[in-house]
This record gives sequence, structure tokens and C-alpha cells, in this order.
Amino acid sequence: MTESNANQQIARAAGTVMIAIVLGQITGLARSIIVAGAFGASPELDAFTAANRVSETLFLLVAGGALGSAFIPTFTGLLAKNERDSAWRLASALANAVTLSLSLLALMFAFFAPQVVRYALAPGFSEKPELFALTVSLLRIQLISAVLFGLGGLIVGILNAHKFFLVPALTPAMYQLGIIFGAVMLAPSTGIYGLAWGVVIGAALYLLLQIPTLIKQRGAYSFTFGLDDPHVRKVIFLMGPRLLGVAVVQLNFWVNIRLASQMIAGSVASLSYGFSLMIMAQAAIAQSVAIAAMPTFSAQHALGQKDGMRASLAASLRGILLMAIPASVGLILLREPLVSFLFQRGKFDEQDVQLTAWALLWFAAGIVGHSVMEILTRAFYAQHDTKTPVIIGTIAMGLNVMLSITFSRLFASIGWMPHGGLALANSFATAVEAAALFIVMRKRLNGIEGGHILRGVIPSMIAAFGMGLSLFGWLHFGNNLSAWILAFVGVVIGSGVYLAALYVLRVPELTYIANGVLRRLKRS
Repeated sequence: MTESNANQQIARAAGTVMIAIVLGQITGLARSIIVAGAFGASPELDAFTAANRVSETLFLLVAGGALGSAFIPTFTGLLAKNERDSAWRLASALANAVTLSLSLLALMFAFFAPQVVRYALAPGFSEKPELFALTVSLLRIQLISAVLFGLGGLIVGILNAHKFFLVPALTPAMYQLGIIFGAVMLAPSTGIYGLAWGVVIGAALYLLLQIPTLIKQRGAYSFTFGLDDPHVRKVIFLMGPRLLGVAVVQLNFWVNIRLASQMIAGSVASLSYGFSLMIMAQAAIAQSVAIAAMPTFSAQHALGQKDGMRASLAASLRGILLMAIPASVGLILLREPLVSFLFQRGKFDEQDVQLTAWALLWFAAGIVGHSVMEILTRAFYAQHDTKTPVIIGTIAMGLNVMLSITFSRLFASIGWMPHGGLALANSFATAVEAAALFIVMRKRLNGIEGGHILRGVIPSMIAAFGMGLSLFGWLHFGNNLSAWILAFVGVVIGSGVYLAALYVLRVPELTYIANGVLRRLKRS
């Protein structure tokens, strides 16, 4: 595989995944709008958000980031070497192990749910008996989704390794549709419990959507745990460090919920709203590229193509930075009209707007760090190295926990809403983690074509500065206009100024995109 072909393959796959991810993010945005109108940033939604963290943690620990980072490189390597039978035995063994382990863990957490909420998750809720009991009940319902997500997450890895990206990338949209169904059809009669059952329905759709494509791969399933299989043992060995890393990241989320549960009502929910808006932008920018790049990185590493991997990684980093920098500036400046336009209706009032916009301000500052980290961690996993990202991530997330406590207290002492300090801690720690990963990978690959990346970053920062000035002027001029006009016109002005500046500065990626669009139009 030549460097040019590899980069083109990543670009084509990233384009496909980006379309699906954008669709998923639009669906997720619709979900947030509907949920906000139905529940606002209420104590009930605080309980739902806190309860959902438990099932999400179980999924990510067993079958999400931990298993995916270890499974995909090993599975892809076997396919690249035409060892198809071994690859499918590995997939079968892990599918069986994931289903069994998640089922047992879900039962254990369901039994000890009161203790989990009171002592670990949200001790602030213990002072409100009704809110505490609600959180326990919602936690038990949503644990079902962890098992469904676990098996679905493994299938995502299998399909990605076969270079099938569209269907797996559509699965988040199915999850969001399940929650929308719960909010629209179930919540009117069952309240917040309808939202919890919507999570379970969404998880089922997440799994079922992939089954037809999986069957078409004609893989041979075997009922085995593969304890004597060297490939299974290799995945388990690679999972170990990453498991610790995921646990540390989730610990930070638990700490944030624990701290926010003791703040003003709505702090947990507003953090969730703000983080989801930031992640929507980050997912469209970086996840599409990272998902598409990992099989290529894995194949390049398996075939010893270090130069090819260096070039592919540099091109991927440069591309996401061109999108992440303006996204960060835009969300920071347009945060209030965006939140008001999207969410302010039904039970989501002006106070909820201020709470959510304040969280979004500090989360948006971390888009660049989150995006860069997304690419770099996949490059390490492709090299069968889960240890290095975990060591760096553990240190960064330890810093995150300390800064969460420090910044929230600092914000409170100067009269700022303290939940903003939790968001700032996340952004700061993520930036440190991304910088450390870049330094280590640069040394490992004998450089990452830093000059090429810098030649993309400098014009992007110049263009983003011009974009920021134009948005600042627009917000000052349109101060008395409605939120939807401020947000919509602001997005048009900001993107227009940014793209025009890139054109003037002759950034080649802009030409590549324009030529690609023109070619597709001609074919049509």
C-alpha cells in the first residue's frame, strides 16, 4: 500500500464516516432538544444523567474503548495475513466473554445500586430521598443497555476491520432514535422512566442494525472462550493497560457527577448538555477521520510501513486541526444564542440556558485537544501499544480530578458558577494529554512531518482570528435580535469568513475538497 493510496483510502472512508456521524449528531441534537423541552435541566434529569453513567462505564470498560483498542489491530492483522479462521475464532471467543462478563456485572451493580449511588456516584442526592430513590431505579433499568452495547461494540470493530464504515457509523443515530422514542412516546405517561427505557430500546437498535452486514461477512461463529488461543490471550494482554486508562477516564466523570450533585440543581444535566454539544463538533471533525484511519494505520504497522504511517498520521492531524480550531472559536463565541436557539422551550428556561452556556464555554476550549488525542491514540493502538496512552492518560486524568476540585472551588470563590470549573479542568487536562501523546509518537516515528502540520495550523489560526472578529462584531451589532437569527447568521458569517480566509491563504485542503465535490457533481 503506497502512502498516496493509503491517504486517499483514509480520506474516502473518513468522508463516508463523517456523513454518518453528522447524521448521528443531528439525531443526537434532536434528542437533546426534545429531552430539554420535556425535562429542562431538572433534578429528574440530573438523576437520569447520573444513572446513565454506570451503564456507560461498564460498556466502555469491557467492550468499548478497552476491547476495541486491543481487538481491532489484532483482528485486522490476522485478516491482512489471510488468517481468516483464526480471526473469526478470536471474534467468537470475545463475543462470548463480553456477553457473559457484562451480564454478571450488570446483575451485581443492580443489586448494590443504592450503595453505588450513595457512596460513589452522587452522594449529594442522598439528602433528597425521592431523588435518591429515582436515581437507583433508573440505574437498574439502564444496566440492560450495557450488555446490548457490549456485543454491538465488538461488532463495530469486526465491520471496521473489514473496511465497512457506514453501517457502524450509523449505529449512534439508532441509539438516539431509541431515546427520542422514549421521550416522545413513553415519557408522557411514565415520566423520566420513559427516557430510561428509551436508552434500552436505543441500545437494542444499535446492535440489531449491524447484524445483517455481519452475517454477510460469512464468519464462522464458535461457542468458545478461547482461553488456550494465543490471539485471545494477546487481546486480553493488550486490554490490560487500556482497561486502566478507561477506568481513570470514567473515574473523572464520576468525580464530576459527585461534585456537581452537591451544586445548584441542574448542574449535572447542564454539564451533560454542554459536553454533548462539544462532542457533536468533535465527533464530526475527529472521530470520522480516526475510525477510518485506524485500519490503515494497523495494516501499515503490520507490513512495516513506518514512512507510510508517518505520512498518513500527519495528513490526518493537519486535516482535523483545520476543522477543530474554527469549531472551538465558533462555539465559544456563539454559545449563548446556540443554546437558547436549540433548547429554550418547554421546561428549559433562561436559567438553564445560562447554566448550559457556561459549561459549553469551557468545554469548547478543549475541542482541539480532544480531536488531536482521538487520532494519536488510534495510532498507538494500531502499533499494538495500549500501555503508552494509558500511562499518559492516567497522569492526565489524575490531573483532571485535582483540577476539577481546584477550579470548581476557585470559580465559586470569585462568584462564578462552579460547574464551569469542572468543564475547564477537562479541557486543560485533555490538552496536556494530547501534547504528551504527540511528543512520544513524534519520537517513535522519527518525526510526524511537523513542518507540514504547522503550515496548515498557521493559516487556520489566522483565519480563525478573522472569523472571531467577525462574530464578535455580529454579536455586538445584533444584540437585540432573536437567538435563532444570531445563531444561524453567526454560523454563516463565521464559516464564510473562515473559508474565504483559507482560500486567500491558499490552503491546499480547500482545493482538494472543492475538486472532489466538482468531480462528484460531474459524475452525477
